Amino acid sequence: MPATRTTLRRGLAAAAALPLLIGALASCGYGSEAKNDEKKVAAEGEKLSADTVRLGYFPNLTHATALVGDQEGILQKELGGTRLVPTTFNAGPSEIEALNAGSIDIGFIGPSPSINGYVKTKGTNLRIIGGSASGGVKLVVNPAKIKTLDDVKGKRIATPQHGNTQDVAFLHWISEKGWKVDAESGKGDVSVIRTDNKVTPNAYASGAIDGAWVPEPTASKLVSDGAKVLLDESDLWPDKKFVITNIIVSQKFLKAHPDVVEAFLRGAVKTNEWINANPDKAKASANAKLKDLSGKALGAKVIDAAWPSIRFTDDPLAATLQAQADHAVNAGLLEKPELGGIYDLKPLNKVLKAAGRPEVSDAGLGVK
Repeated sequence: MPATRTTLRRGLAAAAALPLLIGALASCGYGSEAKNDEKKVAAEGEKLSADTVRLGYFPNLTHATALVGDQEGILQKELGGTRLVPTTFNAGPSEIEALNAGSIDIGFIGPSPSINGYVKTKGTNLRIIGGSASGGVKLVVNPAKIKTLDDVKGKRIATPQHGNTQDVAFLHWISEKGWKVDAESGKGDVSVIRTDNKVTPNAYASGAIDGAWVPEPTASKLVSDGAKVLLDESDLWPDKKFVITNIIVSQKFLKAHPDVVEAFLRGAVKTNEWINANPDKAKASANAKLKDLSGKALGAKVIDAAWPSIRFTDDPLAATLQAQADHAVNAGLLEKPELGGIYDLKPLNKVLKAAGRPEVSDAGLGVK
């Protein structure tokens, strides 16, 4: 497996210094949420080579494969007597840190943290082993202040975190418009305000921001507060598909427990199949899990608007990961990375073949 040749620019492995708006709010939960939900071992099925598999994911709709697979017991059923132990996170860097520390074995995570984690460890720790979701990201704005895409210039637009997937996408879009923004400070023709998704609705309500480039359900929460969808990021991609959530695993766990990884992927594939066959039930299931995790379910107005914009897919859409890495380089957030070996799709393709489904591609970025 080739080692990476470059490193991240300063500060990308963690959030950079945030604007004054959220400097005082940094303690409001950005990072590991520290809620562990240990599941009971399935009554049937022999234990695999590991006693437990520790899973990390976000309480976001773009992680609904994990939400639903956990809520409905589909993941646990495929793991049999191997116990699934989930932990939720609020940010990619904290989940990558947990994977690097050996605190979790498998995780659902966005493309930018996947790339950053792979580069930071010089390709020695994580592998992407599957896809989970595409889409579910929107530019939403205050319609009184922004009526057209050109009106975004000069305004204050939030992204979830410095260097995260949506931050990269927004900075790339700004560049495509011919506008200039300093990637580190967020200052320029547009003011990019890095704001925790939990805080963004309050920042919008107070007038501290004029809009946000954010994932679901934050986008639809803002719309329920009077914002307007100005752009769906899916419209910027070929076939309207781009990876928003990957499944990753530590290389150590993959090597030691290939049977567990295969069983987990079988559960993820079956979960996505159930979601796509039962969208209304799946939406309710995801919302029930969100309520379990946070104590509060999403309102019908929010989840009904958010859910249709997310596609659930086993395909990691590897070509779009490379494109997102290129966007980060062009935005000045990342030096050109060597991503060869970031994927190992052999276990997933084995599961898909057994289900009579076509294999998926690693776009030339797989393990040799």
